[in-house]
Order: sequence, then C-alpha cells, then structure tokens
Amino acid sequence: MRKGNLRRFNRKKTIEIPMTITEMFEEFMIVKKGEGLTKRTIKEHYAHFGYFKDYINREIVAEEMTTELFVGWITHMIEEMDYAPATVNIRVRTMRTFLRYCYEEKAWINEPIHRRFKPIKAPVDVVESLTTEEFRRLIGAIDDTTYSGFRTKVIAFTLLDTMVRVCELVDIKRQNVDFKTLTIRLEAADTKTRQGRYVPISARTARLLSEYMAETVDLANDYVFLTHEGQRISEHTVRDNLRLYGQVAKITNKRVSPHTLRHTGALFYILNGGDPFSLQKILGHSHMNMVRRYVQMTNMDVRNQHSVHSPLNYVFK
Repeated sequence: MRKGNLRRFNRKKTIEIPMTITEMFEEFMIVKKGEGLTKRTIKEHYAHFGYFKDYINREIVAEEMTTELFVGWITHMIEEMDYAPATVNIRVRTMRTFLRYCYEEKAWINEPIHRRFKPIKAPVDVVESLTTEEFRRLIGAIDDTTYSGFRTKVIAFTLLDTMVRVCELVDIKRQNVDFKTLTIRLEAADTKTRQGRYVPISARTARLLSEYMAETVDLANDYVFLTHEGQRISEHTVRDNLRLYGQVAKITNKRVSPHTLRHTGALFYILNGGDPFSLQKILGHSHMNMVRRYVQMTNMDVRNQHSVHSPLNYVFK
C-alpha cells in the first residue's frame, strides 16, 4: 500500500443567512436604476417602500412575506389612515412590481403575492377645469410687481398654454426654449414617459417667457424657473404659489393646481377648435383614452358646441 500524506478535510456546514426585505428591495432598485427610470420615479419607489416598512416596523425575511401581510397593509391604509384610493393604489403598484421581481425573477419567495395583492377599486379622478373667467381672475390676483409674483404669472401662462406636467415644467432649460419656432423642447430624461417632445407656445406666452428669462439671465442657471437664490424651483413651490393665488382670486369651489391648469388647457384647446390627435401629442400621451379623461366638458360646454356644430346646421346651411 502506497504511503502518502493524508489530508483531512474539515467540511464546515455553511450557514445561510436569509436576505431581509430591505436587501431584496435594494437589489431590485439596482435593476430599476439600470432600466433608466427617472430620478423622480426612483425617489417615489423608495418612498413607497418606506411607507410599507413603517407599517411592519421591523425587518422581515422571505418566509414572512405573505399575501395576508400585504393585504393587511392595504386595510391599514384605508381604514386606519383614511387614505384616498388613489394614494393607496400608487403605493400598491410599486410594491406589486417589487413582489413580482421577488417571485418571477429571483425566486426569493414561493408565493405569487403580486397576483393577489391588487389595487383597490377607485372612482375615476374627475379634475374640474377652470372657466375662462376663473383663469382671468387667477391672473388678475397675481401681484406681478414682485419677482415671485411675476414668476408665478409666467408659470401659469406656460402651464395653460403648453399643458406640460409640473415635473416637466421645473426641468425646462433655457437652451430648449426656441422663440423663433415658438416651441419648447422637453428632454426625454425630464418627461414622465421618458420620451422627448416639442410643445408649442403662443406669442403671448413667448413674450412673458422672454421678459422673465431676461430678468434671470444674471443668475447663471441652465433652468428657466428659478428661486430668488438662482436655484431650480421645486414642484412644491409651484403648487403652493398657485394655491395661494387661487385663494386670493376666491376660487374656492375647485383646486387651483398645475394639474388643473393642464386639464383646463386641454379643454380650452378642444373648445377653441383644436383636434384631439394634435392634443394627444402635446400632452405626451400614447393612448387616446387618457386624452378623453383630460377633456371633461361641462353640460354648458356641450350645449355651446352643439349649437355651433349641430347636424341640422349642416343640413340647413
């Protein structure tokens, strides 16, 4: 028998430490960031996960991630926190995407929770548009002798005229405002849909924008709408200023917000003879059903349109 050195292998059992839900979410977010999501969307993902972590108030592992846990979170938001269905559903959709990744992509969990953990039924969000008289009152209530007042006036005109989202408005850059072609270029990285587009502006809005941009040129910032300190204005400030001047204008029966001005602009565009297909392109929607939601005509609007475009008017010219 051949002699030789004998090696003794001490095989130690490897103790696997299960991943926590936070560790799973961080890996999930690495993938999401690689997909090119906007900074805004990334921030919202973390915020919604944070709301769920506040609810469970501890770390959990895969075995503890059950349908009952997540459905319980929905019940908590509805019954105890009294959140609106729209708020609940925004948070639910983020977590469902995460749970789908955990089940289908990584097999961290054995239960398809995302198939049972669904958004709740919610009424269609009806955003009332301003009337022409209310928009005039809003503009008249703005003190444009101050910097912030004039900035808010220009913002109100820009929001109504271009129908951009507030997140797109605050990201408009000086170099993308073309006064020759009367257009503003929205860069793909700054839009909700991640697709760049051009939005037209009227001569009236162009004059106000030109005057405002001339006043802020010394602040040396690439963005158009700036704070007193020369920093890019926040969405929160835009919303607050519009709400404040809405109160001054005594518009109390409806919300005065960037979203309301987007709806109002879409309605006025159609009432003024614009076609829904060009409106779809301006709004940046890929489906016409979303455009229909924006164009919510009142009974008076419908009656006025019918008086002009009645089929009988076509017959008896």
